[in-house]
Amino acid sequence: VQLQASGGGLVQPGGSLRLSCAASGFTLDYYAIGWFRQAPGKEREGVSCISTTSDGSTYYTDSVKGRFTISRDNAKNTVYLQMNNLKPEDTAVYYCASDRSPSGWSTKGWGRVWGQGTQVTVSS
Repeated sequence: VQLQASGGGLVQPGGSLRLSCAASGFTLDYYAIGWFRQAPGKEREGVSCISTTSDGSTYYTDSVKGRFTISRDNAKNTVYLQMNNLKPEDTAVYYCASDRSPSGWSTKGWGRVWGQGTQVTVSS
């Protein structure tokens, strides 16, 4: 049972990146998937979450609403985070995690399986 996050990189302000969270050993569509980030010297924060396929609800922290979009491709067993209009304050290591329900997704303790991080750097 594993999650693999990828897609990070260096991008200029206003640019875009798409992060991927691929699962192995389990089927993602039965789980809620969350994206989190941690900047140097800061606590980890919840960025976005997508509920199970049967529910389909999505959630975003206020600072990314209108710029980030979370989606899933069940055929590829992957969840994506499309990030547009990136800002320097989006710079962080981004992680994905899964749990049975999106309830409490942005609170400590949520997430039974975590992927390794992928670095996103927004700088000119």
